[in-house]
Amino acid sequence: MPERRYRLDQARGRLVLGRFEIPVPRSRAGRIATGTALVGGGVLGFLPILGFWMVPLGLVVLSHDLSFVRRRRRRAAVWWYRRNSRRGGDREM
Repeated sequence: MPERRYRLDQARGRLVLGRFEIPVPRSRAGRIATGTALVGGGVLGFLPILGFWMVPLGLVVLSHDLSFVRRRRRRAAVWWYRRNSRRGGDREM
């Protein structure tokens, strides 16, 4: 089974985003605070320095500890995969 490109590596305390790794707190409260801050900052993404990219990153961090966020993230990932695989199958080269 191939290793997932986007995951939270609990053993090393790092969020893996493809080839990039970002340290995250090892405590549950710290991860929830970080994820909430990222989502909150992403909502204000129209301001300088903050960006809308913070919302999905915050949801990935929150999904490690909160089951309702994890279910919604997984549902969105399955929907996105099915949507893109359907489009790819319709194309002819």
